[in-house]
Amino acid sequence: MKQIVIISGKGGTGKTILTGAFAALAENKVIADCDVDAADMHLLLKPTVIKKGIFKSGKTAFINKDKCIKCGLCKKLCRYDAIKNREVDALACEGCAFCSFACPVGAIEMKENITGEWFVSATRFGILIHAKLGIGEENSGKLVSLVREKAQKIAKIQNKDLIIIDGPPGIGCPVIASITGVDCALVVTEPTLSGLVDAKRVIEVAKHFKVSVKLVINKYDLNKEMTQKIENYCINNNILCIGKIPFDENVVNAMVQGKTMIEYSTSKTTDIIKNIWKDLK
Repeated sequence: MKQIVIISGKGGTGKTILTGAFAALAENKVIADCDVDAADMHLLLKPTVIKKGIFKSGKTAFINKDKCIKCGLCKKLCRYDAIKNREVDALACEGCAFCSFACPVGAIEMKENITGEWFVSATRFGILIHAKLGIGEENSGKLVSLVREKAQKIAKIQNKDLIIIDGPPGIGCPVIASITGVDCALVVTEPTLSGLVDAKRVIEVAKHFKVSVKLVINKYDLNKEMTQKIENYCINNNILCIGKIPFDENVVNAMVQGKTMIEYSTSKTTDIIKNIWKDLK
């Protein structure tokens, strides 16, 4: 089973647009949206939820007032000022459990937090596994790992040959959770200074985990000088640039209609994306 992840180093480079196009082109695959902090693949694929579950992460202290003897020790020891009047401020509590260990009568219990949801859905391109992390919640990397685990399990049960992963932007924990163990990471960048710098950073992360990297430059014709710098970087670092996609208003129009470029247009851009997929798979 082959796993391909599409990452970007920064947001807004066109990563999800490409992933959606690949989903339309690929056969016998499972799709995983690992951008759990701001998932948007569902906007394009319009999934019908088949199965869902809750995601638990971290713990918050809870004071049992029937057991509490009002000694005030928990309030005194809490470094986050999360305890007042025998009530725990869930936003301030960091879940360190110090108060629970220190309570002389065992009146403080650590309860696991429900911080998100995961979904298995049917789409016109096959099964999509996606998730939604709650506003301001942490441990997105753990939720990404859960999404990938379920994608691999379904792919194995259904004898799928490929998992296409829409990765999150940046270089943090969710990105690391998205790229570890994959066969190839496709970095989508744009011809801007931040696009180049962030692409370099995410490529370094991928190389650290010994993941094969390929690169695509989106909207390359908006700044050909910067495009050349990106290409030079690829040459100097033995990174294969497998495609340059021009700026095309058809892409925007396709998104407005909730379609991939493969479904919407037979333009030059569509042909370029098809060739990128051939080189990638």
